[in-house]
Amino acid sequence: MKKEVNILFLGGAKRVSLAEHLIKAGQQRGIQVHIFSYELNSEVPIASVGEVIVGRKWKDASLYEDLSAVIRQRDIHIILPFVDPAIEVASQLKSLHPEVFIPCSSAELCRIMFDKQVSNEWFIRQDVPVPKSYEADGEILFPVIMKPRVGSASKGIKVVYSEEDFREIAAPETYLIQEYIADSEEYTVDCYISQRGEIISVVPRIRLEVAGGEVMSSRTLKDETIIKLSEKIIAADAFQGPITIQFIRDKKNGATYVMEINPRLGGGVIASIAAGADIPAFILAESEGECLQSVTDWKENTLMTRYFKEVIFYADNH
Repeated sequence: MKKEVNILFLGGAKRVSLAEHLIKAGQQRGIQVHIFSYELNSEVPIASVGEVIVGRKWKDASLYEDLSAVIRQRDIHIILPFVDPAIEVASQLKSLHPEVFIPCSSAELCRIMFDKQVSNEWFIRQDVPVPKSYEADGEILFPVIMKPRVGSASKGIKVVYSEEDFREIAAPETYLIQEYIADSEEYTVDCYISQRGEIISVVPRIRLEVAGGEVMSSRTLKDETIIKLSEKIIAADAFQGPITIQFIRDKKNGATYVMEINPRLGGGVIASIAAGADIPAFILAESEGECLQSVTDWKENTLMTRYFKEVIFYADNH
């Protein structure tokens, strides 16, 4: 067993709590965990617990060359993506650097989930319930919600109530158009799938408060409908590592629909970790080649709520 483990975050600028959980999980195993994060800017909160590596944009032609150099120079053992564009990057690095533990799904599956229209079609093929969707040039029953096909953190989402308003939207074909469920509840499910395809944990939580697409308050709950739907989705393809599944429930009739999958750790995963699904420990154990046991005895009604904490940088670096 290694005495030191170097973990590289891809776009983990604000994931301080997750880094602290990884460090704690390492301490419990007698391992010193060092956190590095690949960012465009050195002055980001993760610098308070690790080293920031200023790198290239996700679409830069020299990205993989630069990341490969980082992996060699910092002796990286584990890589974790934290933003959507970094997911496919991580899956490509998995092929380029088999010596590094990168718990993520295939590049092809990541590409499917990164495009909301394509992933919606994938859900339909798997017989997973989704809200009714519409073609931009077809008949539409308003109101609808329009989500950019490629995007994250709720950016660019529009609720459209009439044909007149719809005509004012440029390039409507670049959106996934779905029925708008006004009276609803949103749920996130934090899952971990082993490298052998075994479901290790499935923890639903209700999103109680959201700001800018980021959950601020969330409570775990053992909702059998959501758990079974999540297991059906996972079994449909070769998911690996941490994935986050988003659901919406219509309060009027109780219907539950899947919205999207992010094949990475979600921002609110701390709630599930605190409830007993210790994903940081899973990651460290698998990186050492250990087999995992499924965890189903996590605590329901574990409430996570967030507060703001500042990280200060000085011009003279002191």
